[in-house]
Amino acid sequence: MNYFFHFRHFSSLYEIMAKRDYYEVLGVSRNASADDIKRAYRRTAMKYHPDKNPDDKQAEAKFKECAEAYEVLSDPDKRRRYDQFGHEGLRGAGLHDFSRMNFEDIFSMFGFDDFFSGIFGTRSRRSSRRAGPARGYDLETSVELTLNDIAKGAEKTIEFTRQDICPDCNGNGCAKGSTPGRCTTCRGTGQVARGGGFFQMVSTCPQCRGSGQVITNPCKKCKGAGRVPKKRVVNIKIPPGVNEGQGIRVASEGEPGRNNGPRGDLYCYVRIKPHEFLQRDGNDLIAVVPISFTQAALGATIDVPSLNGTRGLKIPPGTQYGSVFRIKGQGLPDIRTHRTGDELVQITVETPARLSTKQQELLREFAKTESKTVSPKSKRFFEKLKKHFGNN
Repeated sequence: MNYFFHFRHFSSLYEIMAKRDYYEVLGVSRNASADDIKRAYRRTAMKYHPDKNPDDKQAEAKFKECAEAYEVLSDPDKRRRYDQFGHEGLRGAGLHDFSRMNFEDIFSMFGFDDFFSGIFGTRSRRSSRRAGPARGYDLETSVELTLNDIAKGAEKTIEFTRQDICPDCNGNGCAKGSTPGRCTTCRGTGQVARGGGFFQMVSTCPQCRGSGQVITNPCKKCKGAGRVPKKRVVNIKIPPGVNEGQGIRVASEGEPGRNNGPRGDLYCYVRIKPHEFLQRDGNDLIAVVPISFTQAALGATIDVPSLNGTRGLKIPPGTQYGSVFRIKGQGLPDIRTHRTGDELVQITVETPARLSTKQQELLREFAKTESKTVSPKSKRFFEKLKKHFGNN
């Protein structure tokens, strides 16, 4: 039988870390079409747009949350995995880390930068010049650790999929032997102006997306995108004492940058695998151990679980239900100070459900010494209670 000691702040932590359902984030049904999802994303993103909610951190978080939902639900393969397995099914899918992106990156990666600038009359900070080198997107994945991994540190192998440079065209999107042509919409400037007179709105060219060039003969492998999905395997070192939800940065393992820009990073977030007998409380470990009422009354030496197997614990006579004993230095290390926490053993006293005739006789004799009435032949408690109050 498994025993767990539950703390209110553990459930609160899981509530904070839990991600909302992506369909709920966008406000669509699970059978919504691709167009419905796209419209819902535009509507939700417009609601939480930074120009509409200046200096509003909550709106910023919700904007990035809806961008994450759209990335998954707009991709048929990721949506299928999410529908079948939920958030757990997206492990290793190489999702973008929107929490570290600015709004212009999010707009442009979905091709909505001109849509928003047209609504709010804003000018992208990157539209004032032709697109130059830009850092690649960060990615995120997760790793599951045991309490023993956290106690000693570990090295884990992580497999994920990222968009990488197409090997056939070397990332330029053109078929072999061809080169990009000048964009006719912006005439190679990478930006377009709307309006006239003193009031002109300049935005990124929707045709070439700021590059000033268009691909007339696309690469067959990547279909002109310059990027193809590629599985990647990396080894990461986990330091002792990491916490649930903590991100471990792996430099330059994200997606390649635009125009020879540097790669983004990979952030691997920690999930802790439940232990059969131990529960984490900061740097301390909690174990709930049952003993018999005779052990509690007379005292005993019992075996208690720990990260290194079982160990003996002396229970003094007269131990009460809920008593807690501390074993020094048997917890987890602090990731900063490296000081090790303790193991806390909480005692529960089990009452036997079935007693032999001999055991019943012995307990009745014991009850007499306590001046306690034990009458197995008497009527049920509620029948006696009813009789008592009926006579008053």
